Amino acid sequence: MKRLLTLLVLMLAVTALCFGGSVTGYVTDMKCAKAGKAGEAHAGCAKGCIGGGEAAVVVTADGKIYEVADQAKVKDHAGAKVTVMGMVEGMKITSIESVKKAS
Repeated sequence: MKRLLTLLVLMLAVTALCFGGSVTGYVTDMKCAKAGKAGEAHAGCAKGCIGGGEAAVVVTADGKIYEVADQAKVKDHAGAKVTVMGMVEGMKITSIESVKKAS
């Protein structure tokens, strides 16, 4: 009985980790994000840097920086405020279901 209960608890924990989440913030490049640059005023620079090959990230209003595994899905949103739906593991968005413009 203890083994069954332990197995159920472990399965629930793994299942909870597998559900998706969302992150809302500005798409910018990693270099500028680390320097505290993101937002509407930085949109032109973000487009240029991401277009030039810099890695895109999502920076939230409280300054958290989320790495993005699937760069192609956020690249066209450089400089924009978006909500990214998908798998969020720690500070990384590992898979993306959708990217929508946020207000």
